[in-house]
Amino acid sequence: MHETDMTKALILTVKDWWESQPERPNVRCVHLTVGQFTCVEPASLQFAFEVQTRNTFLEGATLEIRETPLIAFCHSCNAEYRPQIGLQYACPNCGSPMEDIRSGRELKIDRLECVEAVRG
Repeated sequence: MHETDMTKALILTVKDWWESQPERPNVRCVHLTVGQFTCVEPASLQFAFEVQTRNTFLEGATLEIRETPLIAFCHSCNAEYRPQIGLQYACPNCGSPMEDIRSGRELKIDRLECVEAVRG
């Protein structure tokens, strides 16, 4: 399950940012964009995040995932189309192979929702 490794990398990225902050805020939510063509299963990513953030600075934070569709562009037809993942990647109009992916490969942190750290 590569979602476990991806979640570890996600947590390390957020941790690097968090540790660089003068007053470390409480992270409440991590907003993530995941493209359909990354072959990442959002439910598995969600589960891995919940398990791997226990007893860490991210414990209690949520992971909000926004999926982006696979969209390709056919230069022969000069048109965008939505390939059927696992079934049909060629242009449905002319049969040209998928060469130009416009959306669907994203895997990025969009933003973090934080609250000020409580001072003791």
